[in-house]
Amino acid sequence: MTESRSDWWRHATIYQVYIRSFSDGNGDGEGDIAGLRTKLTYLRDLGVDAIWINPWYPSPLNDGGYDVANYRDIDPRFGDLAQAKELISEAHELGLKVVLDIVPNHSSSEHEWFKAALAAAPGSPERARYIFRDGKGPGGDLPPNNWRSVFGGPAWERITEPDGSPGQWYFHIFDVSQPDLDWSNPEVRDEFLDVLRFWFDMGVDGFRIDVAHGMVKDMTKPDLPYDESNLLASPKIADHPFFDRDGVHEIYRGWREIADAYDPARLFVAEAWVEPPERLARYVRDDELHSAFNFDYLKAPWFAAELRESIEQSMSVLGAVGAPATWVLENHDVERVVTRYGRPDSTGGTVRDRPDVREFDRQLGVRRARAAALLMLSLPGGAYVYQGQELGLHEVLDLPEESLQDPVWERSSHTERGRDGCRVPLPWTVDGPSFGFGANGSWLPQPDGWGEQAVQAQDGVAGSMLELYRSALAIRRENPAFVSTTMTWDDGLGPDVLAFHREPGFVCVANLGTEPVALPEHREVILASVPLTDDGRLPTDAAVWLRTV
Repeated sequence: MTESRSDWWRHATIYQVYIRSFSDGNGDGEGDIAGLRTKLTYLRDLGVDAIWINPWYPSPLNDGGYDVANYRDIDPRFGDLAQAKELISEAHELGLKVVLDIVPNHSSSEHEWFKAALAAAPGSPERARYIFRDGKGPGGDLPPNNWRSVFGGPAWERITEPDGSPGQWYFHIFDVSQPDLDWSNPEVRDEFLDVLRFWFDMGVDGFRIDVAHGMVKDMTKPDLPYDESNLLASPKIADHPFFDRDGVHEIYRGWREIADAYDPARLFVAEAWVEPPERLARYVRDDELHSAFNFDYLKAPWFAAELRESIEQSMSVLGAVGAPATWVLENHDVERVVTRYGRPDSTGGTVRDRPDVREFDRQLGVRRARAAALLMLSLPGGAYVYQGQELGLHEVLDLPEESLQDPVWERSSHTERGRDGCRVPLPWTVDGPSFGFGANGSWLPQPDGWGEQAVQAQDGVAGSMLELYRSALAIRRENPAFVSTTMTWDDGLGPDVLAFHREPGFVCVANLGTEPVALPEHREVILASVPLTDDGRLPTDAAVWLRTV
C-alpha cells in the first residue's frame, strides 16, 4: 500500500523499536543495530510499513538514550554510522521505511555544548545555548522559581562556577542530566536544521519528535500552583510556561520546509501531550508536522462511550486541518495494554504503579488487548505498534529494585518505579539465554515464563497474538477499505458496542459489554479476536472484522 506513495504515512502501520531491548547481536546484554538487522525480515513478515527506532545516539543512558551527547553519531553500544547506513539500506530493500527519534528539547549534560557552558562565564555565548539563571535570595541560594521536573523534584540545578564558587542555576524539565536548550537562540535552531539534514541525507524517512510541545518557554512566568498531592504531575493551567506554547509552531514550519525539500518528502510525527485535541490539531496543520500520536485515545479506559468520544473528537479536529489520526495503544513510556486493560477499572494509559492498581488479570488483559488491536487497526489513519505488543507482553511489575534504571525511580525518592517494566528485553525463543534476546543475559531481568510469550512459541500457532497481528496487518495492507478516510457508526447494537462501516464493504464490531451480541448482516467473517459463540454472536471483550459485499 505504501511503497511508492509520498503520503505513505497517512495509512501506515509503524513498529516502534526500543533498540536496547529488541535484539542483542553482539552478546553484551543490550540490543543493538546488529541484532535489529537480523530481525528485519521478521518485521517485514509481520506486515508493518516502517520502523521507528528510539534514540541510538551516543548517550550516558541516564534516561534511556533521551539524554543525547552527540546528535550525529551512533552510541558504540549499539553500533556505528556504517552499520546504521547498512540497516537503512537493508530496510528499504525490504520495503520498510525508517523513522528515527530526535530529542530537541534538551541535550545530555555530557554534550560538548553543555561542557563548554559549564566552563564559560555567566552571560557567555556558550551559556546562551541553554537556560541559565541567577538564583534568588542571599547569594542566589534559592532556585529562580518553584517549577518542578516531570521526573520529580525541582526543575533547577545549581552549578559550581569554574573558580569553585556557587554559581547559576540551569533549567531541566526532565532529569538533572538533561539540561534544556534555549530555542530562542538562533544557534540552537540552526544546529537542529543541520541535524535533520544529516540524517535525511543518509536516507532516513522521517523523525518522531520527542517532547514536541516543550521547546519554547516563557521564563518570565511566576511560580506555579502545584497540587501538593501530586507533585510529579504538570499543573493543568492555561498559558503554561514551558508546555504547548505558540512559538513551537514557527519552529516546525521551518522544519517542514527542510522535509519537503527532499524527494520523497520526509515525515515528522509529534509526541505532544497536549489537551484538548483542538490544541493537538495545531501541530499538524498542512505547513507544520504530518502527524501526532493520539494520546487521548491511549489514555481512554476500556469503556465504549469513552473510546467512541475519543475517536470522534480526534477524527473531527484532525480532519478539520487535513491530518490523519495516528492511533497508539502502547509505547516505551506507558504501561502495556495487557496490564492496563486487565484491571477492574480498565485504567487508561498513564497510570503506573499505584498501590491500588498493581494487581491485574492477565487473561482478561490479553483478551481485551486482542480486541483493542482489531479496533485500533481498523480505524482510519495511521497506527503504531510497540515492540512486544504483537506478542501480548504484559508490564513487568516486580523488577528487583536494584535493577531499576529509570530516573523517575531516584527522583521520586523511590516512590515511583518508572517505565522499566515496559522495556524488558523481548523473548524470541521459549528457552535459552535471555529467551533468545542475546547470548549472555539482558540488561533488565526477564521474568520467569517470559519464553511462553516468545516469538518461537507463537509463530505459526493458530489463534496466537502474533498470528492475530500478522493476519490483521495483512488485511490492513490489502483491503481497499483501509485507505478510506471516513467511517460510519452503527448505533443499533447497544451502548456497550462500537460498530462502524468503512467502504467498500468493511465492518468492525467491538463488544465491550458483559453479554454476547448479535452481529449485523454480513457475508463473511474476515477476522475475529476470539471465536464467535455457537450461535454466531460476538462474545464480551472481543472484536470482529466483517465483509458485507
